[in-house]
Amino acid sequence: QVQLVESGGGLVQVGGSLRLSCVASGRTFSSSAMGWFRQAPGKERESVGAINWSGDRVYYADSVKGRFTISRDNAKNTVYLQMNSLKPGDTAVYYCAAVSSRGVYTRPDDYTYWGQGTQVTVSS
Repeated sequence: QVQLVESGGGLVQVGGSLRLSCVASGRTFSSSAMGWFRQAPGKERESVGAINWSGDRVYYADSVKGRFTISRDNAKNTVYLQMNSLKPGDTAVYYCAAVSSRGVYTRPDDYTYWGQGTQVTVSS
């Protein structure tokens, strides 16, 4: 079993940056594929990025490609989402998710464990 806690959200102006962190505990972090999702008010939850077990394969949604970077530090049991050039459309609750598998996954149903989310608000 994996427990996930997100942090790093907040209020930022258009064009600014934030770095989200997700710390895992309970099981071996390095055995889990990880993903970042977001859900804006009135919208469905969508994949932002994903990273595989070993950290050498990544996925980004088209809407964030070139602006966001997902990474992981297995020694710290942490996955990061570096968010640059933020836009109002990035405003959402951001969630991290984990699954004990080897691939890269982009659908919420692919994941077993979820954090509680952290709010990101981009003002214009």
